[in-house]
Amino acid sequence: MQIDRSENRIVLRGRLAASPAPSHSNHGVSYLLLPLTVRRLSGVEDRLNVVASEDQLEGLSLSPGDPLTVRGEVRTFNNRSGVGSRLIISVFARDLYQEEGEDENRLELSGTLCKPPSLRATPLGRTICDMILAVNRRYGRADYLPCIAWGSLAHRCGGMSVGDSIALEGRLQSRLYTKELDGQLQERTAFEVSIMSLADDGAYIE
Repeated sequence: MQIDRSENRIVLRGRLAASPAPSHSNHGVSYLLLPLTVRRLSGVEDRLNVVASEDQLEGLSLSPGDPLTVRGEVRTFNNRSGVGSRLIISVFARDLYQEEGEDENRLELSGTLCKPPSLRATPLGRTICDMILAVNRRYGRADYLPCIAWGSLAHRCGGMSVGDSIALEGRLQSRLYTKELDGQLQERTAFEVSIMSLADDGAYIE
């Protein structure tokens, strides 16, 4: 499958984890937050935040546990409230469907490397590479997405430079971690793109 060089497209299929709740309003349009759980092949569940307009939910009867398929794009938002994570990552819905099926989490993304990649090894000896990818939107805006690669892909990503263009396939995943604030441990959720393959002249490198 070819990836467009300005791509930001995600397909999620999972189950609603909680009832839709108010998110924000923009240009007179009200948006709702839909937490979605998507199961990986390993059995681990990612809990991802989907944002959709009230109009998109018309005609849908959504309750916790209901199946939901989402087609849209990944967006970032800088949280300046001082509460929770500084970088908020969510899925902006273009289309919503209620249909049964196997869980799915497929992301096609392309952008520009905006910070030097960080290549390291885990305590168990696995090679891992962290990157930040700038993905352009229309109207001159961009989303800055943390990406992670493992094994041979990590080595390849570690050899890249700031300004390099990257096209990838992967998934958006959630990860729980603890942070100490004022002497107390707080549990938080981080979101990142797990890279499954890179596109190079139309060919995927696994």
